[in-house]
Amino acid sequence: MARPEEATESRENAEFRRQVRAWIQANQPAHPGFKLPQTFLEVESERQFDFLREWQRKVYDAGYLGLDWPAEYGGHSDPHKRQRIVSQELNRAGAPFLVNVIGLQWAGPTILAYGSEEQKRKYLKNILSCEDVWCQGFSEPGAGSDLAGLQASATREGEGWVVTGHKVWTTLAHFAKWMILLARTDPTAHKYAGISYFLFPMDAPGVTVQPLVKMTGEGGFNQVIFDRAPMPADALLGQLGQGWQIAMTTLTFERGAAEGTGGGSATSTAESVRAVAALAKRMRRDGSPAAADPVIRDRLAQLWIEEEALRLTAQRARVAGLNMDDRPLATRLMNKLVFSELGQRLTELACEVLGPDAVLWLGDPSAPDKAEWPRAYLNSFGVTIGGGTSEVQRNIIGERVLGLPKTK
Repeated sequence: MARPEEATESRENAEFRRQVRAWIQANQPAHPGFKLPQTFLEVESERQFDFLREWQRKVYDAGYLGLDWPAEYGGHSDPHKRQRIVSQELNRAGAPFLVNVIGLQWAGPTILAYGSEEQKRKYLKNILSCEDVWCQGFSEPGAGSDLAGLQASATREGEGWVVTGHKVWTTLAHFAKWMILLARTDPTAHKYAGISYFLFPMDAPGVTVQPLVKMTGEGGFNQVIFDRAPMPADALLGQLGQGWQIAMTTLTFERGAAEGTGGGSATSTAESVRAVAALAKRMRRDGSPAAADPVIRDRLAQLWIEEEALRLTAQRARVAGLNMDDRPLATRLMNKLVFSELGQRLTELACEVLGPDAVLWLGDPSAPDKAEWPRAYLNSFGVTIGGGTSEVQRNIIGERVLGLPKTK
């Protein structure tokens, strides 16, 4: 059944959607037979990474990545801005996510906004083709969600820079060739003014990547230690001391508050709501399907309503005149907060539907759906923390949308 956005889209976009859907159906890879990560936060082995990178290359070679990016940087200069349609169809098909998430969604659009001509030509095409994978060096052990409290430093030495410090929760650092790095370049300046933004080469000497194990027992996160690690002068993105402003641009993309990314995993949970409903029909309580329980039915209906509201809000944000003129990002700023918490409640309900079977773990042959639901529930906490915790998101909405006093 066609969705509302499809009923109103142009003939050209509808035809494009049909082409994308047909291509995915013909080219989506079969399950490789080993455990795949649920999100880019859990990519830990070489074979997982290689499988996902090959899939991204295939999507790019088909012409379905970087549609909105200029052709001279490996994109397609698509006047219809149809990257969103590709993401919707990949998500709907349950296709593997595109592993270079940080490059496609955060680093790439930020380089497009602030990079020099040389930087755009050097980095962007390889992000789309997955030749170069990126990680993000924002979080630090002593700063937490206080991004402006970071202490890693970059100091001038000769023609280049030397980096010293410690980053943590660095997803994909063990596979990344480049890092978007925030470092303090003026310790005497105000904490927001003394930060600069760099495009750091991960193969530089003095860089140590140490894996972190999550509560699921999986890897994917790392800590990165810089011991006087050198980087060239052209690693600086934008102007010296402009790092905070550029970081806010990156976070706007990371939080789903802006379009213009190179593509990547979609954010809709519609298929997951359907999957939990299907699970509730299979699992039994007192001899009847769990879906017959009026409490379960009520909670499923509530989650479905919330998911539809999230989807329609995203659609509304793209329509000129339906947003507050003085606060153009007001609608989009809610996206990350609502999406991440909805996903957590959804997987929590799935575990309740499973009942005692929710304690069965990966590798247990009796675990329903191979224990993917309890795995997803535990992994959902990383999504509500990454890119700014839910508490940070509420502060942002309070200050920037509702006009409440700023926190001190």
